[in-house]
Amino acid sequence: MNFAIFCESILSDWNHGNAHFLRGIVTELISRGHHVSVFEPIDSWSLGNLIADHGFEAVSECTRHYPTIRATRYERGTLDLDAALDSADVVLVHEWNTPELIRNIGKHRTRTRRYQLLFHDSHHRMATDPAAMSRYDLSDYDGVLAFGRVIADLYRARGLAERAWTWHEAADTRVFRPVKPVQPVKPMPLRPGHLVWIGNWGDDERTDELQEFLLEPSRSLALRTEVYGVRYPDEARQKLKSAGIAYNGWTANYRVPEVFARFRATVHIPRRPYVEKLPGIPTIRVFEALACGIPLISAPWSDAENLFTPGRDFLVARDGNEMREHLKAVMHDRDLQTALSRHGLQTILKRHTCSHRTDELLAICRELRKEPECLRE
Repeated sequence: MNFAIFCESILSDWNHGNAHFLRGIVTELISRGHHVSVFEPIDSWSLGNLIADHGFEAVSECTRHYPTIRATRYERGTLDLDAALDSADVVLVHEWNTPELIRNIGKHRTRTRRYQLLFHDSHHRMATDPAAMSRYDLSDYDGVLAFGRVIADLYRARGLAERAWTWHEAADTRVFRPVKPVQPVKPMPLRPGHLVWIGNWGDDERTDELQEFLLEPSRSLALRTEVYGVRYPDEARQKLKSAGIAYNGWTANYRVPEVFARFRATVHIPRRPYVEKLPGIPTIRVFEALACGIPLISAPWSDAENLFTPGRDFLVARDGNEMREHLKAVMHDRDLQTALSRHGLQTILKRHTCSHRTDELLAICRELRKEPECLRE
């Protein structure tokens, strides 16, 4: 089949976690013999920031790392949908597109009836900013692919979509897998670390949580801790420095397995909206960390959809004191490290890879093909 995907960017993962999952899905579809066209705006906010911070070489490195993925970059308002979608069988439109483009693609599908059309939502705005999402006209779409059941339920309950399927994110296990540490060519080799956290500061959505579950436990245990991510204000960098934590800025997501390999553990600290309004949605970082076989300790979140086995796939810390105790145990107990690593990895391989999600996507496409056209109008 011919797939077309519209997204903010697949070339850049600078503050753009959606690229992680989409790269895995595109790679998997292509490996199965499907053709995939990816469209992203030439003025992508994420790509623009990546180039500003790290130059065009960062984009070139991405294309070398994902040789089968190609993106068509277009100027907003000038994209010829007739040409772009002439041979499409399935079109996925991610929610981080403009309302105008989302509406225009829907109208194009209604006019041509050439393809199945699905809206892909992998953000919390449906729960936290419903007014913004109500601007999206999905009346001509076949349905919504939502990255958690609570989001799918909200689309149906608010009448924005008659059909919504739960389509969780997952790990691209071609990239995210246990690896050996890669030592750079330097006079002094990298020192193995204790704890690493990879994530963005979070626009004050988890400032207190980072203090409680990362900075204070690391400081009190005198751990060698490193942090990677973007959009850290000066105040945040100073807090990290005061806690003895090294801040290393952005790293390409496909380099994360090499980073994890140098540390004994990582942590998951969800943003507040996920804890308060989105039970069952862990974000993609959990899938990727477990796929790399690094022991994970998580701040509280509700696994309402039973994706994992808390306590075996990862440890859960109810507060900062528990985080400190769990970290202390993982740092010193090799058997605990091994047990968490193995169980978490096996759970990913059994249930949560991009191959599994591609199976789910293709099943939805088959379901739609079996429906009489009148039922989809």
